[in-house]
Amino acid sequence: MSLGANSFGSRFVITSFGESHGPGLGVVIDGCPAGVPVDLERLKRDLRRRRPGRHGQETVVVSEREEPDQAEILSGVFAGKTLGTPIAVLVRNRDQRPQDYDSVKANPRQGHADDLWQEKFGHSDYRGGGRASGRETLARVIAGSFANMLLSQLAPECRVLGFVREVGPVTLSASDLGELKERWADGGFLSTDVDGFAARMPSAEKSKEVEELLLAAKSEGKSYGGVAEIWIQAPPPYLGQPVFHKLKSDLAAALMSVGATAGFELGEGLASASAEGSDFHRRTGGGEKPLQDQYGGIRGGISTGETICFRVAFKPTSTVLDLAKKGRHDPCIVPRALPVLEAMTAFVLADHLLWSRTDRV
Repeated sequence: MSLGANSFGSRFVITSFGESHGPGLGVVIDGCPAGVPVDLERLKRDLRRRRPGRHGQETVVVSEREEPDQAEILSGVFAGKTLGTPIAVLVRNRDQRPQDYDSVKANPRQGHADDLWQEKFGHSDYRGGGRASGRETLARVIAGSFANMLLSQLAPECRVLGFVREVGPVTLSASDLGELKERWADGGFLSTDVDGFAARMPSAEKSKEVEELLLAAKSEGKSYGGVAEIWIQAPPPYLGQPVFHKLKSDLAAALMSVGATAGFELGEGLASASAEGSDFHRRTGGGEKPLQDQYGGIRGGISTGETICFRVAFKPTSTVLDLAKKGRHDPCIVPRALPVLEAMTAFVLADHLLWSRTDRV
């Protein structure tokens, strides 16, 4: 089956629709089985996490656009459970300021794709980027919320944790990462706990540094890129299909479809290119790295059941200098992208989990 450019997935299929400054945005989810309990509180919480300015200290380093993001479930749910029919969810835009983008019509913004969209289609919505706006990601978060509801039924031990590892020159240290792994492995740390740190960088010391960096960037019209890291604990084993739907390739495709992404790295990633094979592929105990650290929990494109670890790099926000000072723009997109990356991760897991149920009799 061939899908359009606004759809993604093989068994659990999502279609995103709407523009940043149009009447609303939303998603249609097709392939979700019947009987999945619908957790409306989870859906509300996930949408709140995506909104700007609702995450502790992060309030000072994100866009000021105010949207209630109230989801209207139009179909596919009855009496608190999914029906197995398409689930359509709409979120209406409330805080549009299309006049802010009048100048973009004649003068495309540097670093954005306003000119490319216009040249490609001949007619495009330049208000806030239209379909290319970061606001489109609310459709992904809604899909991820339903994917997590499905995962909680089929793989209740599976957990996804995302956090910001780097923002510009500020980076979590090896000791920061080690401490975070210990807390998470013990079940004492969740994605919502990350929200309490500035820029969602889970380190008291580093979060202060990144807060100061982004406050200064916002006032000076500067911007920074960064790196988000995602861990999947207790993923179902044997997810992934040969040859074009390896789990790693679908994760990369899903996550690289998020705006402003610039790279995807699984396990040791680029560092493995300079490694020596007999050392890299050796499984040993003691103080050496466990196998999942090398491979990121995926071998041959198939999940091993061990922790999956990958990173996503983002370029600096395109709106800078005077334009950034005048508008409602983020000096770094990575903190707000984190719930979107987690949602797309859950979506790919749900898609492959449904697919794996037909692997053999």
